[in-house]
This record gives sequence, C-alpha cells and structure tokens, in this order.
Amino acid sequence: MAKKTNIILAWLFGTALLQAQFRTRDRMDNMEDFDQRKLSWGFYLVANNFDYKLVLDPHYGMSTDGKQNLISSRSSASFGAGLIGRLRLNETFDLRLEPALQFVQRDLTFNTQSNDAYANGYDLTKSYPVYVGDPFTPKELTEADKKRSVKSTYIDIPLLLEVHGDRWYNSRPYVAAGINYLVNLQSNEKSEDDNQQEIFRTTTHNFGWSVEAGIQLYFQRFKLTPAIRGTFFTNNEMVRDNAATPPYWAAGISSAQTRAWMLVLKFE
Repeated sequence: MAKKTNIILAWLFGTALLQAQFRTRDRMDNMEDFDQRKLSWGFYLVANNFDYKLVLDPHYGMSTDGKQNLISSRSSASFGAGLIGRLRLNETFDLRLEPALQFVQRDLTFNTQSNDAYANGYDLTKSYPVYVGDPFTPKELTEADKKRSVKSTYIDIPLLLEVHGDRWYNSRPYVAAGINYLVNLQSNEKSEDDNQQEIFRTTTHNFGWSVEAGIQLYFQRFKLTPAIRGTFFTNNEMVRDNAATPPYWAAGISSAQTRAWMLVLKFE
C-alpha cells in the first residue's frame, strides 16, 4: 500500500511540475530577464560514475594466447559538487566555468600470477624466445595483492561553451562542450612506495574534454537545470612501478585513461 501511495504522490508532483512549466493557459513567464544578465552565479550537485579505459600490455596484462585480460577495472557510483560562473556572449552562446570537487573510487583486479612464466625475462611460449623485460623473482600473490581500491579526489575545472535554443514556455534546451583541467589530490604520484607496498600511483595533473546536454527550467525564484555530462581524460594516468617491483601490477597496463558519466543538477 505504501509503495502505491508513493507512486501516486510522485505522479501528482510530476504532473503539477509539468503543468506549472508548460501550461499555455494563464501561464506566467518566470525570470524573463535572467538570461540577459552579463554574469550570473550558481552551484550544482553531481552523481558520478568514473571508470578506467585500460590498454593492457600484451605480455604482462594478457594471457599467453592473447584472448583473456588479466587486469580488469570496476567503477562505483559516487558524488561531487561545484560552483557555476556564467558569462553571456550573445543570444545563442554562453561561456561557463564550473569548478567542482569529485569524489571517486575504482577497483582494479590483477589475476597476473601467470606472469611467473616471464621470470627469466623471456616469453618462452613462442617458437623462439622473445625478450619481455628484466628478470625478476616470482612471488605468491595473496588476495590483498590481487585487489587495488583506487580512491581519487579530483578538483575538476571544466570550461564549457554552451549553445542553447529559444525559450519554450518556462524551459530552454541546450548542449555544451569544452575542456577540463583536473588535479587528483590522492594520486600518490610522488610516493616512493608502489604496488609492492599496496600503493597504486597515478598522475596528479590531468586534462580532458566534456560534452553535456540538458534542459533549463525556470521557476519564480531560481533556474533548475538537470543535465547529463560525459568527461574523458586525454592523458595516460599510469605511473610505473619501481624497477625492482615484479611485473604483476602497473607493468601489465600500457595506459589508463578515465572516462566518466555524470548526472548534474544545477541551481542558478
């Protein structure tokens, strides 16, 4: 019964909201002069999902037949929050600076015990020995060795060019695209320890690009904007393990680039 009541209440709320925004009879245009301001401010909340796009080393990151990935990445949902600064360029274009703090966690799994086969520095599965790297002393991987929980806190600074349509009643659609500069406060890039001490290192300074689409809804006292944003890093975030560390971890990853999808809720 409670579930049905919640569904009815949600339907009534949604209907009332749509009628208030889009009804044609006795409709009042909200915040008519807001978009004519040269500068405006606001804030936004984010539900995010960050993941790594991994390119694996053909020896240390893949099975000997090349058909199975030995390293995998699993994303998890998290959150963030940011500020909005809008500069009106003309009737069609706005420039937006939207710095945010993004809290992120990704889990990496390393099923790389089979790399023991390369302990002498050569791949002996080929018809002739192929050199893969320096010799190393094999070790028995524990469950803790096979898992890495990579926590990141990004200062995300996107600069977006927004292109919007005309207002339709109390709403206006838009798309935006731009570039990002991102600082990872938990990168461990300068740490002398590495995966042998369970420290997964990534780059501190990163760059990327973003695309976004949404609809701006005008109320009497504020503008609400639900949107979807995709952010894609352009640089390799991997920091190599130390030379003396056996190739069970970072050596198996040729490159790691973040890709993220976000649900954004803006208030102006």
